[in-house]
Amino acid sequence: MAAEKKLPLQSSATHNSAIGGPPAPGKKTIEEIYQKKTQLEHILLRPDTYIGSVEKHAQTLWVYENGEMVHRPVTYVPGLYKIFDEILVNAADNKQRDPSMDAVKVEIDVDANRISIYNNGDGVPVEIHQEEGVYVPELIFGHLLTSSNYDDNIKKTTGGRNGYGAKLTNIFSTEFIIETADGKRQKRYKQVFTDNMGKKSDPSITKCKAGENWTKVTFRPDLAKFNMTYLEEDVVALMKKRVVDLAGTLGKSVKVELNGQRLPVKTFADYVNLYLQSASKSRPEPLPRLVLRASEFLIFLLEPFVDLKINSWLIHPTRIAEKGNDRWEICVSLSEGQFQQVSFVNGIATIKGGTHVEYVTNQITNHIMTIVNKKNKNANLKAHNVRSHLWVFVNALIDNPAFDSQTKETLTTRQGSFGSKCELSQEFLKKVAKSGVVNTLLTWADFKQSKELKKTDGAKRQRITGIPKLEDANDAGGKNSDKCTLVLTEGDSAKALAMAGISVVGRNYYGVFPLRGKLLNVREANHKQILDNAEIQNIKQILGLQHGKEYDSAKGLRYGHLMIMTDQDHDGSHIKGLLINFIHTFWPSLLKVPSFMVEFITPLLKATNNKNKTVLSFYSMPEYEAWKESLGGNANGWSIKYYKGLGTSKSEEGKEYFKAIDKHKKDFVWVDEQDGDAIELAFSKKKIEARKNWLRQFEARCMPDNYLDQREKLIKYSDFINKELILFSRADLQRSIPSMVDGLKPGQRKILFCSFKRNFVKQAKVAQFIGYVSEKSAYHHGEQSLATTIIGMAQDFVGSNNINLLQPEGQFGTRHQGGKDHASARYIFTCLSPITRFLFPKDDDILLDYLNEDGQSIEPTWYMPIIPTVLANGSEGIGTGWSSYIPNYNPKDIVANVRRLLNNEPMQPMDPWYRGFKGRIEKSATKEAGVTYTITGAIEEVNDTTLRITELPVRRWTQDYKEFLESMMTGNDKSKEPFIKDYREYNDDKTVHFEVTLTEENLSIARQEGLEKKFKLTTSIGTTNMHLFDPNGVIKKYDNSEQILEEFFHLRYEFYEKRKKALLDNLELQLLKLDNKVRFILGVVRGEIIVNNRKRADLFLELQQKGFTPMPKKTKGIDAAAAEATEEEEEDEQEEESPEAGKRGVKASDYEYLMSMPIGTLTLEKVQELCAEKDKLEGEVDDLRRTSPRSLWLKELDALEEELDKLERKDAESEEMWMKNNAGAVPSRQAPKKPRKNASNKSVIGSEKTVTETGQKRTNVGSKRAPVKKNTVIESDEDDDIDDLKDRLAAYNLDSSPDQTVTETDSVAVEQQGGQKKQASRTAAARKATLTVLSDNEDDEAQNYMPTIEEEDNDKDFNLVEEPKGRKGRGRKPANEKAKPATTTRKRGPAQSSKPVLSQKLITEVLKPAENGGNSPEKKVRKMRNSPFNKRSGSVLGRPPSSPSGSGDSSGPSPGGPAETTNEVAAARTRPKRENRTKAVYVLTDSEIEEEEPPTDDSDFDDEED
Repeated sequence: MAAEKKLPLQSSATHNSAIGGPPAPGKKTIEEIYQKKTQLEHILLRPDTYIGSVEKHAQTLWVYENGEMVHRPVTYVPGLYKIFDEILVNAADNKQRDPSMDAVKVEIDVDANRISIYNNGDGVPVEIHQEEGVYVPELIFGHLLTSSNYDDNIKKTTGGRNGYGAKLTNIFSTEFIIETADGKRQKRYKQVFTDNMGKKSDPSITKCKAGENWTKVTFRPDLAKFNMTYLEEDVVALMKKRVVDLAGTLGKSVKVELNGQRLPVKTFADYVNLYLQSASKSRPEPLPRLVLRASEFLIFLLEPFVDLKINSWLIHPTRIAEKGNDRWEICVSLSEGQFQQVSFVNGIATIKGGTHVEYVTNQITNHIMTIVNKKNKNANLKAHNVRSHLWVFVNALIDNPAFDSQTKETLTTRQGSFGSKCELSQEFLKKVAKSGVVNTLLTWADFKQSKELKKTDGAKRQRITGIPKLEDANDAGGKNSDKCTLVLTEGDSAKALAMAGISVVGRNYYGVFPLRGKLLNVREANHKQILDNAEIQNIKQILGLQHGKEYDSAKGLRYGHLMIMTDQDHDGSHIKGLLINFIHTFWPSLLKVPSFMVEFITPLLKATNNKNKTVLSFYSMPEYEAWKESLGGNANGWSIKYYKGLGTSKSEEGKEYFKAIDKHKKDFVWVDEQDGDAIELAFSKKKIEARKNWLRQFEARCMPDNYLDQREKLIKYSDFINKELILFSRADLQRSIPSMVDGLKPGQRKILFCSFKRNFVKQAKVAQFIGYVSEKSAYHHGEQSLATTIIGMAQDFVGSNNINLLQPEGQFGTRHQGGKDHASARYIFTCLSPITRFLFPKDDDILLDYLNEDGQSIEPTWYMPIIPTVLANGSEGIGTGWSSYIPNYNPKDIVANVRRLLNNEPMQPMDPWYRGFKGRIEKSATKEAGVTYTITGAIEEVNDTTLRITELPVRRWTQDYKEFLESMMTGNDKSKEPFIKDYREYNDDKTVHFEVTLTEENLSIARQEGLEKKFKLTTSIGTTNMHLFDPNGVIKKYDNSEQILEEFFHLRYEFYEKRKKALLDNLELQLLKLDNKVRFILGVVRGEIIVNNRKRADLFLELQQKGFTPMPKKTKGIDAAAAEATEEEEEDEQEEESPEAGKRGVKASDYEYLMSMPIGTLTLEKVQELCAEKDKLEGEVDDLRRTSPRSLWLKELDALEEELDKLERKDAESEEMWMKNNAGAVPSRQAPKKPRKNASNKSVIGSEKTVTETGQKRTNVGSKRAPVKKNTVIESDEDDDIDDLKDRLAAYNLDSSPDQTVTETDSVAVEQQGGQKKQASRTAAARKATLTVLSDNEDDEAQNYMPTIEEEDNDKDFNLVEEPKGRKGRGRKPANEKAKPATTTRKRGPAQSSKPVLSQKLITEVLKPAENGGNSPEKKVRKMRNSPFNKRSGSVLGRPPSSPSGSGDSSGPSPGGPAETTNEVAAARTRPKRENRTKAVYVLTDSEIEEEEPPTDDSDFDDEED
């Protein structure tokens, strides 16, 4: 019995049971309970630990049958399969030991239950092992735990590892024969093991040839151990498949034979092809295959395989990692919903994969996941979703591989220990993406989304609840549902109108549901957006729509018709289009159902006859224009009302619309597939290029008759898209992309227009200004949008505007949050920036092409700045079909290039520049499409553990960067470990300052990677997307900033020529008007024309007969008269007119410029003054004719550069102040460069504390005013144009050449005869003295201030004080120098000046306290009153006595003109010589100017004079 117990156990199922059954309970001895087994006994007792299960398993596996791979269910014993595999892997390992091995032969004799495996590599050494005392073949095949792979210091790429291997095959065999030939020792060895390695024969050793090397193992499996009686078919098929595996992994250098026949597999690609060929049989198309062999070359194969022929192409020879890294072969194909892998490690089939498969698969899944999620943002794809569609083949050689068990089904070696890398190239990954897996995943994602969308389907039921604001039709969802109409309105106000209307037609068949703004573009929306969009889900429920259903009629729906009721503007058209797009995307068949989709139109305009109250309705602008043209362009008898929104209509009008519902209802009809193509063209992302061409063609064919005729009953979908929706697309593009000329979008242009119209120099609340802009510029969008635009135009922090056109008075946002931290519009103030009018000269305003909307003249098509502001401030926007990005450039660089163009010199390339930015902007790449720049912030090392960040890249905001630093301090998804310890902030609204603390080790890591890169202090911008509207309104791509500037230059130069011509025309008209005034006054004085006690009509006829020129008043256009006729215009229409005059087409008002002259002007002095003005204008005309457009432009560039210098000085002062306040806390900063001086155009700039036209103090010391209107007493309305024109002409300083420009100051300066430059002493005198000149030719546009004159107790006595002369230098006036006594006079002569000045200040603006003026403290100053006879009765001009100083300046010209020195009326005389005239000046006392701050000696102006 004892001998029987020691027999090997038959199977693991016996569980160590004694023969004869288990012992009786309680009778086991200690020895029976606790046993010790030998190694051999343990293997036989627990075989699953070593070779896997010895029970039969049923599984679907790949097997090799009839020369092909077959995927079928098989029944096999894993343990039997494993002992066969162990010997096969040993044969494969020999290839690693002996690369010259070139043959493996496998024989499987089912009948004899015999398997033999032969390889011709190096044989086993036939030599006795000195330590063990046995031959080496016996040692490694007949003794457990023997191996040549125990030394882990030696990197091996063999399959053996633990010393079991072939011994397990020996143990589970009834016979095991080892034969080998050792050519080195010329010995052939043979030994036979039997009885599960329990018995062995003596070795048989014979001689062999020196070059003979081979090894052969033959064994008979102990089938009883596997509960088998013979080698079953399934097991043999698996064994054959394993031999094919060996052929695929060993490669073409080894011939593998099975049962005497060579297998057709020569490479890993051939091996993979067996699988794919078999799998393709059940598919309509062959599976793709991508192979990457990391050997001498990278080889990519991408081909649907039909036969065994392989087409391959080579790419640049590239090794994946270190030398000799020919260890990886990879193939990728598609799987159907379940991840599949076939992998090998050192010839071992890892049927469960492992780390090597994960290593390769993760690279592929991450790449594909990124692509799919980008194409379908709604897909939300995860890595496991991608894996389930992949079939990966991997053949790898791994150093000293480790597995999960002796069965070696899963590799567990860490990636870092592989001994090689396999980093898949981008080319390979791209080919994987193109193999069809991406499309498969997208289809799968769509299917998954469709299933979710079906959950929100509607149904045809009579009553639905839970949908707010739905007014359901009574019969909806019932038997008459096909007769019901759902009215979708644009907002709640439109719903109120519809509700009023359906009260006429009844509630049984009409339901109403309001939309909240614009519907989602479902064609490009992701799945989550659609599911989360309550409006779309509500429409599905209301209509009863079911996802994916085909409709041939509307009977399956709750409503038979869907009516769209929107505003008649562009946005209303867009809402219609979005609804059509929604139906076409999910239920295209519904659009083919007749009358399902309809629209309800309302009038765009209504014209009411003022007499008979007849009302005409117009549904489009072309229709209205045609009617107006039929009236001869005169709509004076009609009142026009524009209906921009449905909310404009009253409820009564709504009822009228629905009473005539057939007139207002238009049916959409589907004609052919062109309708569907048109809808897709307008809304699909895939049609971007086609959409661009669509818009370009619209520009070309844009004609008056190319509009949707609303009189037609039926509207084709394609007509709606091409004739109505395209108008929205065009408007959207215009709102998003600026003009090349002025760099403004329409909203910004409207704001600038209203700023100029209002003369917006006094601060006002942004919220109040919004209302003004909406009213005066016909702005039809939301107030919030306008507020955002105004705030954006005023922002001046780093990264916003280089030149802010509006002033930020309050919190307009900072770089902390990129301007989003601005205050509400009701809290902040703004006004025009001083520099704005230097960019946009007033003289260009009359040349612009102003638009007209609703009969109202609004902003021009574009403004004409003197440099392209689109380059100065940049631009960014996305519109329909196009997007645009223009970086900011340095305005001074732009000015310099304009000067070069004016001098016919080549331009210098310009690089982006942002005001106040202290980092670096470097050109990084130049491509055909444009230049790319890298913007880098500022970072420096303070010590070994601290970094200081003092600048961020442009438009990377402080708050965002702070959050980034916090993620580095706390860890994030990519890096769980914190990289920095802490950071400290010293930021403010203008500057950036972070102190970052980190370990020395991490600082070293950051230093190696690059501090800027590690801390994300670099961004890139480019000039590859510079799209702008050209002057003709056509979208155009510009290659670089110089191309924009060059196109702008020619247009701007042309405008200077136009300006010169317009100024000359105006001057000649004013000369004619002056001539008529002189003739009229002389006629009245001489008694030739009797004015008093006569009828106006008679006087009018007499003027006409005497040949006086009629001068019609400037009136508004026809549209203005029709749309917004004012009381003033109505009065004009009712003026008394002479019948004779009416016949000639001349009105009495055409002579108003003569008949409205004040009675005080009917004097000989006025005649003399007018004659002098006429002479002066004639001289100005001559000067203007001699002036070139080039010189005009250069002078304005000089003025602009002075303003830019002031901005630089202001920034430098702010920086200096900041440095003082933060001394020691921050590193030194580089101050802005000093303002550049133009050597050829030196200017003398004065500065005073001034008061604006509305009374606001201005503190920008040294500012040079733009040539705008001045504040003086107005003589008459007719003189406005003359005075305004002279002011502007004075700005050009026409007497001087472009190279010798003298820019006048705001204080009046007197120039010497002959055009010489004025002396500094004159400037100082004009600035320091308490004297000023009162000009009589300035236009008081706002009339907020009146000039003052010195007076005694008697109002009749007016004092004239001579202006001090002969003072040089600057500083205070000497104490012993006193003002001369004034001479009283009441007369004034003509205003003359040999050279016009740039601008003049009010008396209250320029005078200092009386300490420098010498005027008596007893004197009082009052403001002048308007005389009922002469509006300028207070403007007194006189000739003061000559200066006693004897200075040569005494003969200088005076803007005040000559004046008589007596009170007597002088006879008419010839015009006095200009050189004998002096200035008339008036003294003010402290009481008038006490509110003004006097200029101090340390003003910026004084510093400049040095």
